[in-house]
Amino acid sequence: MDKPWLIRTYAGHSSAKKSNELYLKNLSKGQTGISVAFDLPTQTGYDSDHILAKGEVGKVGVPICHIGDMRSLFNQIPLDKMNTSMTINATAAWLLSLYVAVADEQGIDRNKLRGTTQNDVLKEYLSRGTYILPPDPSLKIISDVITFTFKEMPNWNPINVCPYHLVEVGATPEQELAFGLSIAVAYLDKVKTSNVLSEEEFENVVGRISFFVNSGIKFITEMCKMRAFVSLWNEITKERYGVKDPKNRRFRYGMQVNSLGLTEQQPENNVYRILIEMLGVVLSKDARARAVQLPAWNEAMGLPRPWDQQWSLRLQQIVAYETDLLHFDDIFNGSEVIDEKVKNLKETAMKEFNHIQSIGGAVAAVESGYLKQELVNSQKERLKRINDKEQIVVGVNEFVETEESPLVSNDGGIETIDPKIESEQVKAVIDWRQNRDQKQVDSALNQLSEAAKSGENIMEASITAAKAGVTTGEWSQILRDVFGEFKAPTGITNIQPSNNDDYSPIRKRVESLSDKMGRRIKFLVGKPGLDGHSSGAEQIAVSASDCGMDVLYEGIRLTPEQIVKSSVEEDVHIIGLSILSGSHVQLVEEIMNEMKKNKVDDIPVIVGGIIPTEDEKILIKNGVQAVYTPKDYQLKDIMNDIVSIVERKVS
Repeated sequence: MDKPWLIRTYAGHSSAKKSNELYLKNLSKGQTGISVAFDLPTQTGYDSDHILAKGEVGKVGVPICHIGDMRSLFNQIPLDKMNTSMTINATAAWLLSLYVAVADEQGIDRNKLRGTTQNDVLKEYLSRGTYILPPDPSLKIISDVITFTFKEMPNWNPINVCPYHLVEVGATPEQELAFGLSIAVAYLDKVKTSNVLSEEEFENVVGRISFFVNSGIKFITEMCKMRAFVSLWNEITKERYGVKDPKNRRFRYGMQVNSLGLTEQQPENNVYRILIEMLGVVLSKDARARAVQLPAWNEAMGLPRPWDQQWSLRLQQIVAYETDLLHFDDIFNGSEVIDEKVKNLKETAMKEFNHIQSIGGAVAAVESGYLKQELVNSQKERLKRINDKEQIVVGVNEFVETEESPLVSNDGGIETIDPKIESEQVKAVIDWRQNRDQKQVDSALNQLSEAAKSGENIMEASITAAKAGVTTGEWSQILRDVFGEFKAPTGITNIQPSNNDDYSPIRKRVESLSDKMGRRIKFLVGKPGLDGHSSGAEQIAVSASDCGMDVLYEGIRLTPEQIVKSSVEEDVHIIGLSILSGSHVQLVEEIMNEMKKNKVDDIPVIVGGIIPTEDEKILIKNGVQAVYTPKDYQLKDIMNDIVSIVERKVS
């Protein structure tokens, strides 16, 4: 009989104290590991009182500014008995240092610490956008974490290569295989060429690499994809790196089901989607996930409540403990149908993998914009299939008749964050800085800077900094000063032209209105704040361009001042804002105030994101012309709205 996988829920919000309460509650319900969600300032290396953190504190995860926050987060949770997963990338070395520092305080041997740091920055340039540094120094720091944990924390997974997020921005199963494996190879090549480890040590490091994958609704294909991953990783590690021990060639992975496929319309249907998608990674014993975390049914609407997370937890427990799934060997071995599908997936994926290697590998493919453009094109095709009903989504483009759901009738069906949380966290980090030994902090920061400049492994210097009371923002600023910052390609410059006939009438409207105004409709698409999920903004920008508009899109992490400055300099007709982090009310208010200050408040503004109904009313009251949420999936309708809004302004 197989053992159950590690059962987790991805959780964290508001504050370290509140998140700790949630973890203790979930553990008492039978959860067997912790998966920490960090807020965007923490992920992008800013303290809670930084200007870019405004409106983002505690929204999509827990704010961790210093060792005091880390102590609170794991209060009453024995670190030597816990398996902790941290979804953290650009600041992974720092968050791991804080975790190690707390364990050292408690007298826990580092070799008893079990868990995973995601630590996969390359996919951040392509999907979530929480990168800080250019690729080369980022890979050096990732290599530092890998070699440090190998020697100091042998039970820790130093990197969780995460093609999951590539699927969230449009990757097909074949692209998830090819891109994910290319990224993994880039990290291992970096470790190998650093010459820090012997051949035997490197082989054991390969055995500590883990993956985090996506599982979509076509669960037979997804199961075959996982069998392909297992087979391809075994081949790559054996042929490319000469790994002899089969255990070190094992494809070790955790998963979360496809959040992209969860719907705001008829959200109760998401429960069935989550279960079916989970089957893709647990049915086949030879390719079974060793850790599973499931989203809640209402994540397309906002932040899940504790009850919603419990529902997903119970779903896992029923499959693991009530069914006979774990009693059997792999039930698909010998199936010609499955073998043929796996073979086709492998062939297509390896063709793309080899192409990526031929253009210089994953790093070069990120820097050139090749991978980003491929993902944007795939997402564009996916949306077209849904719009054209080639891909049925129940409750969205078919079977849309519905009764009112009792699950959302009382409180809107989501958790709300107390608006006082941010001001309390800001005050706390200011107090923290005032009450520490500044000489000790300065000494630790100097030590970190010297380690970064000299090419030393930065982990010990980072742990020293954590113990001295250095903050997340201060640690990150040292690395920004040494290595500089990076702005990733947007991926919308060389997009395949659209053959969407639905846009023909809109193009005619755009041409007519442009002729009337004496110049083409100019549309600014902006991503304010720290939210790096840019896929929606990119698809809007691409569609507007397909409709004949002149589109200005400058990527992620823009301040309200930058957005308004661009709108003035470029003399735009309409502004579209994409905000998926829950900070829409505060950020939009700041942008509207900035527009008034610059006397351009007559430019219409539209907003898209995960926006609850009550917040939508606030935005409209504050002057926003239209609000779009995941239910508004027809891009042609949004494009028509944009033209109508500009027409009204002109007339």
